[in-house]
Amino acid sequence: MTVDWRTHTNPPAPYVEPAPYGYLYLGFRVDPPRRIPFVPRSSRRREALRRCQDLTRRLQALDEVMSARAYRAVVIQPSSTSPRFDVIVLIETTAPDTIATVQADPAFQQLGADFVMTARNIRRLGDIDSSPSGTFLFNHFTADDADRALRYFDGVAGWFSHDAKVDDIALLGPLDPAPYVFVNQVRLPGTLAEFVLALLRPNFRHSVYRKMTGNRVGFASIICKPV
Repeated sequence: MTVDWRTHTNPPAPYVEPAPYGYLYLGFRVDPPRRIPFVPRSSRRREALRRCQDLTRRLQALDEVMSARAYRAVVIQPSSTSPRFDVIVLIETTAPDTIATVQADPAFQQLGADFVMTARNIRRLGDIDSSPSGTFLFNHFTADDADRALRYFDGVAGWFSHDAKVDDIALLGPLDPAPYVFVNQVRLPGTLAEFVLALLRPNFRHSVYRKMTGNRVGFASIICKPV
């Protein structure tokens, strides 16, 4: 069957109730690549990750922390809006109002992130599987109007569940002023190569890319592995 992309709409995303937790999204520019998307090995990054692992273990001992994990970037999308984080830390707190307590802890302050975004979950598809063998995507969305960007995201989110077979999506909306209207965490359902092939299909360009960029919603992806 031939699809007319001019009138095509994505199936609705099977959202579930947003998680009630608070989030601290931290980005570090340790040794990001300058001209290539793939992130090469780096002794500086390895040391930074070791330090982040030690500090996140300390944070996990806090009553207010549900989880805390460091990620190393493996691919950074070439984009003028990319934050170029080659190390990411995501901390999940018991509620948005316990974020400040975690931020006040010495272990958090010692992380010394280049970027910190406090957030809540505004959209969710399944539960994010934090398996250490997984591959994760963090997508950073920019727009002049956050509500409009969210409407357009809702209009394309079904592509990820229907066409890319993504089961786990957590959209994090900032609680304080931030350069991103939201950051999307996705656990890739298969290998990185399989996901990249899905992005190269014509239906991604028509169903997602053109709809978002045509409505002035930018996005920059970082693909990571947990450590």
